[in-house]
Amino acid sequence: MLSTILGGFISFALLILGMTAVSNILLFPRLKAAQPAAQPKLSILIPARNEAAVIGQTIRALLKQTATNFELILLDDQSDDGTGKIATQAAADDARFRLISGTPLPSGWLGKNWACHQLSQAATGDYLLFADADVGWQPNALAALLTLAQTEQADLLTVWPTQQTESWPERLVVPLMSFAILCYLPILPVHYTNLPAFAAANGQCLLFRREAYEKIGGHTAVHNNVIEDVALAKTIKSHNLRLRMADGNRLVGCRMYQNWPEVRAGFSKNILAGHGGSIPFLLLSTVFHWLVFLVPWLWFAATLAVWPLVLGLAGVVLRGGTAVFTHQRPLDALLMPVSVLLMTCIAFQSIQWQRQGTAEWKGRRLETGD
Repeated sequence: MLSTILGGFISFALLILGMTAVSNILLFPRLKAAQPAAQPKLSILIPARNEAAVIGQTIRALLKQTATNFELILLDDQSDDGTGKIATQAAADDARFRLISGTPLPSGWLGKNWACHQLSQAATGDYLLFADADVGWQPNALAALLTLAQTEQADLLTVWPTQQTESWPERLVVPLMSFAILCYLPILPVHYTNLPAFAAANGQCLLFRREAYEKIGGHTAVHNNVIEDVALAKTIKSHNLRLRMADGNRLVGCRMYQNWPEVRAGFSKNILAGHGGSIPFLLLSTVFHWLVFLVPWLWFAATLAVWPLVLGLAGVVLRGGTAVFTHQRPLDALLMPVSVLLMTCIAFQSIQWQRQGTAEWKGRRLETGD
């Protein structure tokens, strides 16, 4: 009886996740190389704190874009590793590049949000592109971005860069972001309803129509929110503005982290906020993923029955399918149970930080409850 109930629950969960993934894979927009019909002025805005390892490459890639009507503003957020100097050298006196220095963090603000606010105040473009310092750009990426934004008449276009992963912790955890978007967030209500529940965004690449950004209050409206990208997307919807999402399709890429400590810290700072700051909700989510993606294999090992084997393989196929769509390694899906265990570690790290108030990111304390 218990096995029947458990198997039925897991089967139903996988069915819903699978249906959502299939519809998203069929309907999710992807960046494609194209030239926009018009080239309004674009402000590329990059907050950078201790990004010496990547900033030179990023600046050079942006200044080689086929779209040329832009300004590139980098805010050096009190770096102590020469980020600003390296960026200036990489720009090689290109008149489109400007370096500004960040001012001290005001009370109540989070560092990235304050940096982005300062950048928006310095920008002069009709479109505002907020991008992370470690995002990689193919030469026609900006043109593709502007083309899609204009075609979709997007007030906010957010792109999910193709994630570059090398170490095992990256390979087993980072692709779960795209997995979650494709399996849990149906694209049709994201694009065609104003329900904030169907809103998501990726702070690595946020392209706003300037009027829309100002209408929602910009980063001031999310000044203390650690997942400001999702909060901005929800605010766009609450103002009856048009949110659009797209896959970077290798035109826009990013390597977020390089080892387990970075992966754990990066995901731990966001995962609880992504569950509404609710520890019970995060624990419930953790149990759900254990049931759906780990328990079938334990069940199969104990019984050698066909049903749990089918359920386990269905989870692998689901993870593998999303990997193919997002240009990840599909064979890594075979280790989905390990991914679930790593995410469990991340969840408990986040809970510990929340209870102790000790969360930090890039040398700054993240306030409990943000």
